[in-house]
Amino acid sequence: MIAGQHDIPVVILCGGEGTRMREETEFKPKPLVEIGGMPVLWHIMKIYASYGYKDFILALGYKGHMIKQFFYDYHVMNNDFTIDFGKENALTRHGDNKIDWRVTLVDTGPKTLKGGRIKRLEPYIGNRERFFMTYGDGVSNVNIDALLAYHLGHGKTATLTGVRPPSRFGDILVDNGRVTEFSEKSQTSTGSSIINGGFFVLERNIMEYLNAGEDCDFEFGPLEDVVHNGELMVHEHSGQWECMDNVRDVNHLNKLWQNNNAFWKVWED
Repeated sequence: MIAGQHDIPVVILCGGEGTRMREETEFKPKPLVEIGGMPVLWHIMKIYASYGYKDFILALGYKGHMIKQFFYDYHVMNNDFTIDFGKENALTRHGDNKIDWRVTLVDTGPKTLKGGRIKRLEPYIGNRERFFMTYGDGVSNVNIDALLAYHLGHGKTATLTGVRPPSRFGDILVDNGRVTEFSEKSQTSTGSSIINGGFFVLERNIMEYLNAGEDCDFEFGPLEDVVHNGELMVHEHSGQWECMDNVRDVNHLNKLWQNNNAFWKVWED
């Protein structure tokens, strides 16, 4: 954590329906789809928490009540405990599986677009100068402190993390019709295009570009206006990043986790 920046909250957008992975999201919101037995949302939060940023504000939408229930039950479901029914508030947890996070869960509407969701969180962000923001479906080994230092260094309104998209189907190298190498790769090493990988740092004045309407998007419209004003910078991340966009991605990320190759696991157990 960068000195003097301990109060920066982490906003995570958790409202989408995940229509391209309906097999998983018909019964649960996308951020609760699991990697290694824990929701992808938990993995994202662990990334930030490993750098000392533990104040989370979650923008809920589709099946948001399930995310509320997950966190309400978390301290019970992940610890042994004793209940003394003869006393009020007599729940005693056992063991050391305690997470010192502060999690604010805000219903921002089932159909609200991203910009509207962010704007509706303004009262919970309060008078803090800046905040982190990311999506509820992308994992990365991005260095959060380096991202913040870059943002503080340029003094603009917004910084996004630029990543190179993962290779979806691996590489096949061919020499005169003969396959010389066949590999399933999670990250392309030759691509030159950079895409928005989330993991933003946003100054408070980003709210001036947004409104609380359901139809206020973020990338289309507001962020384009930020670009027009010369206020958006990109922090290029040369490491790994992946987005859980479909069931194939779910299976791939679970395989990485099971084989101890989860590149985003930057925290200690």
